[in-house]
Amino acid sequence: MLFSSIGFLFRFLPVFMLIYLIAPARFRNLVLLVGSLIFYGAGEPYFVLLLVFSVTANYGLSRCMFRKPPFSGKARGRKKAVWRRSVLIAALILDFGILFVFKYWDFTADTVNTLAGRGILPFLRLTLPLGISFYTFQMVSYQIDCYHGTITEPAGFVPFAAYVSMFPQLVAGPIVRYQDVESRMRSRRIGVRNLENGLKLFTAGLGLKVLLANQIGTLWNVIMSAGAGSLHAAVAWLGAAAYSFQIYFDFWGYSLMAAGLGKMLGFKIPENFNAPYASHSVSEFWRRWHITLGRWFRDYVYFPMGGSRRGRLRTVFNLFVVWACTGLWHGADWNFLLWGMLFFVILILEKNIYGERIEKTKVLGHLYTLALIPVTWVVFAVTDMKQLTAYLGNMFGIHGTKILVGIPQLIRYLQEYGILLLVCFLFITPFPSRIYRRFRDRWYMAAALLVVFWFSVYEIMQGSNNPFLYFRF
Repeated sequence: MLFSSIGFLFRFLPVFMLIYLIAPARFRNLVLLVGSLIFYGAGEPYFVLLLVFSVTANYGLSRCMFRKPPFSGKARGRKKAVWRRSVLIAALILDFGILFVFKYWDFTADTVNTLAGRGILPFLRLTLPLGISFYTFQMVSYQIDCYHGTITEPAGFVPFAAYVSMFPQLVAGPIVRYQDVESRMRSRRIGVRNLENGLKLFTAGLGLKVLLANQIGTLWNVIMSAGAGSLHAAVAWLGAAAYSFQIYFDFWGYSLMAAGLGKMLGFKIPENFNAPYASHSVSEFWRRWHITLGRWFRDYVYFPMGGSRRGRLRTVFNLFVVWACTGLWHGADWNFLLWGMLFFVILILEKNIYGERIEKTKVLGHLYTLALIPVTWVVFAVTDMKQLTAYLGNMFGIHGTKILVGIPQLIRYLQEYGILLLVCFLFITPFPSRIYRRFRDRWYMAAALLVVFWFSVYEIMQGSNNPFLYFRF
């Protein structure tokens, strides 16, 4: 079920919120759990069973970690540590094993079979369950935090299951750690102000998704359908800019909708997006884009490997591992790995050569970031390596065939999408967010959001309800 769908807006959400608000406080976690499973099951009727299995197995393993086996004598402490480590390893094998089978098995089989020159591994061709990367990382973070003692008391089954499957962030993040919502799982208040502000955030996100991301995404689709390899450089850059706008407003829209729904439910969903295109370096960009994913890799991969505390070469290796994992987390294909490696190289150069000078020179740093990010998004978007090579070649004036989409088509695209491009450019600046925060409680902001809502509904009814781009991860 999509947030930007008639079924969610006018059926699921009103009915769920009515039941949730009238339910006694002690039953709200149960209502949230059941509602989230219905939400997920509407789109994934079979994979909801996988989600239930994963949640139940992880809950059981986490309880085992807190159990006190009847060890006695001087070896009790050592044996208890071995027991907890064994439980953690079992949980990691379970979670990453399921993720590997559904997301990475066929990629691995294809790679191994290609290298071997024969079919060694069979292809499973399994459908990727929605949100599996997100809820897997949440369960892994819970297990590791239990092991390290960050979580001192095990959650009950219903609170734990509701935390993992909470529908505002289940299928596309953010990646929420249990400590972020632990106190609200025990007790939370839902006031009229929370409902109002949450609804406003949700509506703003809906507008960004439907009125900006979906609309500018058509320009990217049109340019791609013309065929990579035959594009004038200006057209190729326009397409890259269009996709950069699309994924920006798609992800920002979802982040706002998740935060708004969380606020309506009495939770504070962690910030996951902070005007990343206003950054003055690629390093800063990644501190602002998908904040919770970067924090997850920092806390559970980079720091445990030693971070930057073991010398320059080890730091480079640690960053290599993190960015290889970041790329593959987004998708089991070579372009995603290449995308991660591209960021790895850029960040190493910034960290060791020119990063400080770029960030101090605000205008230069901003232009540098805006020039690089569209290139990285093209690598991210185009999974076919031949098409990717051709498209990148077009961006830098290299054409394998005659230019079929040139200046006349560019002029036509600008005439058709020019106003939308200007609006998109305005909204990647920090000013719209500042204006919203300043006038959020004024009547005219509510009126403007009401207009945004109804225009969004109109577009959805016309068929403009494309899935969020991050749903495929």
